Amino acid sequence: MGKFLTIKENRDFLRLYKKGKSFIGPSLVTYVLKNRSNEKRYGITTSKKIGKAVQRNRARRVIRAALYDLYSDIIPGYDIVFVARGKTPYVKSDVVKKEMSKHLKKAKILRTA
Repeated sequence: MGKFLTIKENRDFLRLYKKGKSFIGPSLVTYVLKNRSNEKRYGITTSKKIGKAVQRNRARRVIRAALYDLYSDIIPGYDIVFVARGKTPYVKSDVVKKEMSKHLKKAKILRTA
């Protein structure tokens, strides 16, 4: 499956927000940008608009679960940031996975079987 590399630096998040291509859905916003390395990196953000800590943590867990299912099909060499929306903590990871795969296919970084 490969190693999961996370984006931790604020400047990396800001670079994706500014220069990355964005895809918007009802429960997820996805930013994609090619990186200089041949690795897949991801970041997840949840703002206080989502709710209190319990809802924000659930939103992150749902996004991470969806990502782990799709991770092996993502083409390396890209940074991806997922931003939770108000609906995210209240939907199942299957719903988020479907939306995530739609965004990644539009970005042309998802291998299709």
